[in-house]
Amino acid sequence: QVQLVESGGGLVQPGGSLRLSCAAVRSILSIKIMAWYRQAPGKEREWVADISSSGSTNYVDSVNGRFTISRNNAKNMVYLEMNSLQPEDTGVYYCKDIWGDYWGQGTQVTVSS
Repeated sequence: QVQLVESGGGLVQPGGSLRLSCAAVRSILSIKIMAWYRQAPGKEREWVADISSSGSTNYVDSVNGRFTISRNNAKNMVYLEMNSLQPEDTGVYYCKDIWGDYWGQGTQVTVSS
């Protein structure tokens, strides 16, 4: 299990951008796939994007072309660059080892005018 701490959320207007960060307390070199998830108010948690140790990425259709996931194994960090944010992107965002059980506290993203 790797413990993860998410940060970078906030309040942003529609069309704005945010960069989320996920700091791991130990090396993520051995973690094959890191992922971001989100949970909107009153909805189930959903997978948003993932990145393999080799850099291959996947995105849910609703964010494809707007969000970019990246990882820096040397710094034990995973990022989610979010552009053209819309109100439906509002929620708590979590990063996770896609095969692990640990969920951090998440970081709140609110898109509103």
